[in-house]
Amino acid sequence: MSRHSHPKITNTASANIPVQVVWSVLTILLAKCQTPQHIYAVRFFVGLTEASFYPGLQFLIGSWYRSDELAKRSCIFHASGNLAAMVSGYLMTGIFRLEGVNGFHAWQWLFIINTVFSLPIAIAGYFFIPDVPETTKAWYLTENEIALAKRRMLLEGRAPRAPYTKAKIKKIFSTWHIYLLSLVYVFYNNSNGYGGIPVFALWLQSKGYNKYDINTYPTIQFAITIVFTIFYAWTSDGLFKGRRWPPIVFVGVINIVFYISLAVWNIPDGWKWTIYILGLFGVGLSGIIHAWVSEICSRDNEERAFAIALLNVEGQVIQTWLPLLMWPVSEAPRSLKGYVACIFITAAMIVSVFIARHFQKRDLSKNASDEEETSDAAAH
Repeated sequence: MSRHSHPKITNTASANIPVQVVWSVLTILLAKCQTPQHIYAVRFFVGLTEASFYPGLQFLIGSWYRSDELAKRSCIFHASGNLAAMVSGYLMTGIFRLEGVNGFHAWQWLFIINTVFSLPIAIAGYFFIPDVPETTKAWYLTENEIALAKRRMLLEGRAPRAPYTKAKIKKIFSTWHIYLLSLVYVFYNNSNGYGGIPVFALWLQSKGYNKYDINTYPTIQFAITIVFTIFYAWTSDGLFKGRRWPPIVFVGVINIVFYISLAVWNIPDGWKWTIYILGLFGVGLSGIIHAWVSEICSRDNEERAFAIALLNVEGQVIQTWLPLLMWPVSEAPRSLKGYVACIFITAAMIVSVFIARHFQKRDLSKNASDEEETSDAAAH
């Protein structure tokens, strides 16, 4: 990544770094919880402090990069989360051996180690992660570099910050952007990766694998996900010339084949291994979708911020309860209901992507027509 690739939340959410420090402190407090009620309370505040992190970072990536760079940066950031999940699998396998060390259970050591990793990084972020180009005071960027970043976004058609007004809020809620793009993300979030349910681990458990294998084998999924995430980014920015819909449709079609196979269930174990290992290969589409949102909402900075925040909120809110209906533990590992539901949700994702593409083309055509009329009027 270039030296401009240190995105942070806009200045309206610049408290995100201190908030992540609070998140780290709350994480280690989980190691001292004695009752389920204590865990519920601390987890509530952990979720509250981490809520702005992912959408905030994705918003700011869209404040620094051009369309031919955007998917790469969005996907690299997203892939870092997959790498973290992969490392977590190995970490949990090793932490079992810490049971009873210094009077702590293995699960308590997990929270302690998480804090040891995250707290220094959260503090370092305050010094190394800049704000948006209009307000950044990053010590490692010169005035000329900041001016260049502003010009890049201006030439890209990425609107600068502006105040929220009644007219702006009305405009945001009168476009198709926030509604349809949120729907695309909800479908994506609840079809790719089995809605966050560890179906591979549950299948391994049903086959009699030990706890070390159950934690280790699924990490292969995250390694595959990282590779595909980078593949989507480079093909979307390069081969598809900035078009975001082809990778999403490609993943959707392959996922439908996988879900149909698992719904049938009576298939060779070798095919099941293949499906489960490749089962998270579409999770990396999050970076592609966020890049697409930034481009569709380029002409209004506040709409872009609102759209990114809203699609993450809706995606997560739906995912808190829908998997409970789709993937009841009592039906694992068969989970017919979940696989059949994913077939239809994935199909809905593909349809919504084509509808969004249609409206985007219409908007681009209208914007080009408006600019041509403005140029003609200025010439006369």
